[in-house]
Amino acid sequence: MAIFRLLIILTVAYTSLSQSIIQISTEKQTLLASDGISDHPKIPNDLYCESWRFTVETNDAGIWAQVPARCEGFVKDYMTGDKYQSDSEAVADNSLAYAKTVELHGDGKDAWIFDVDETLLSNIPYYVRHGFGSEIFDEVSFDNWVDMAEAPAIPASLRLYEELLELGFTIILLTGRTEFQRNATARNLEYAGYSNWERLILRHNSDHGKSATIYKSERRKQLEDEGYKIHGNSGDQWSDLTGFAVAKRSFKLPNPMYVIA
Repeated sequence: MAIFRLLIILTVAYTSLSQSIIQISTEKQTLLASDGISDHPKIPNDLYCESWRFTVETNDAGIWAQVPARCEGFVKDYMTGDKYQSDSEAVADNSLAYAKTVELHGDGKDAWIFDVDETLLSNIPYYVRHGFGSEIFDEVSFDNWVDMAEAPAIPASLRLYEELLELGFTIILLTGRTEFQRNATARNLEYAGYSNWERLILRHNSDHGKSATIYKSERRKQLEDEGYKIHGNSGDQWSDLTGFAVAKRSFKLPNPMYVIA
């Protein structure tokens, strides 16, 4: 009988503890369980869009064409608000913490690779006029924006870039932009405060039709064949970071506006 009473007491205590740790209300459980399959219309927009952004950043969402219409305002608020800046700073801090542990050889071959768009440069001024990713991407209008060379720096990335140079890393820029955009891209980078990169690599005609993952992997492999040691790689797309000839450590910046495979 004493053992039976002890089991009852432990069961009650465990149930109370579990309810105090997992703070999901019965109302919210019902709400989540009763959602439709398509777009989860019964979940409040902020909750739905934050979860949608999470699946994008973890690459669980896979390839998608545009931001859900109901999340346009959410993405706008995120990209222009403190949360995006804080997330970017956190990535930069983690990158720098790792960089300080790397033993450099001092031969100019200790490389850190950066993507350009939404990694070093912010295209938010363009997306303000194009729905923050809720519109289907228009290559012509984006190319016109690139030619203007007015994209500002992402402050956290500029800070990381400068500190990596001070540590002695060789900076290589590897972008999906095409060769005919070289002058505008270099001019924009300098205007935004970036300098002293070792190489700016853009797509050639021979790269036409290649996925971003294959194109960037091939370019990294060429760098390795030249003797570069790719210690770090920063990009806003998983295709900037994955594939083959990957860096020893890769760091993904946030970007819920678009995906490039």
